[in-house]
Amino acid sequence: MHRGYLRSSEGLTLEAVFFTAEMVIIVMGVTGSGKTTVGRRLAELLGWRFHDADDFHPAGNKAKMHAGIPLTDEDRWPWLRALRAVIEQALADHVGAVVTCSALKRAYRDVLAGGLSPVRYVHLTGDPKVLAARLAGRRGHFMNPALLDSQIATLEIPSDAIDVDVALTPDQQVAAIRQALEL
Repeated sequence: MHRGYLRSSEGLTLEAVFFTAEMVIIVMGVTGSGKTTVGRRLAELLGWRFHDADDFHPAGNKAKMHAGIPLTDEDRWPWLRALRAVIEQALADHVGAVVTCSALKRAYRDVLAGGLSPVRYVHLTGDPKVLAARLAGRRGHFMNPALLDSQIATLEIPSDAIDVDVALTPDQQVAAIRQALEL
């Protein structure tokens, strides 16, 4: 909330209170969970900034994933720090933002948003068979579907996230997120 002053047509100065969406929502989950689809749709409906973590991967990371080679923590740290800067900028600008990121480990989530408020996590979760079927039908993405099992094995399920089932349609998922966050 911010305070500002407006001048009326009669020359009176009026104090006004402006509400801004000072929240960042991180939509997380393993590959194939629909982070980009749901995150983009949520950001559009809210009129917030949207940032897809895939856009921040260096070419070397994308090449490794395309080849079916899981990233190491050393591969991820610069990528996560770049995303942290995006999150900090949104908060500094007092605007709402939706960031999509796998955020598989607690240590990764600590880099992304540790000590920042208000940042909320939404975990898109579902049956691995549903996720594998989605990946089998996906075309043109750098992520090799063979990495699903390694991502599931790496995932440290967050205790503080809003869980949303990927079996729901994207619109239903967005509605569930909005209801849970009262947006």
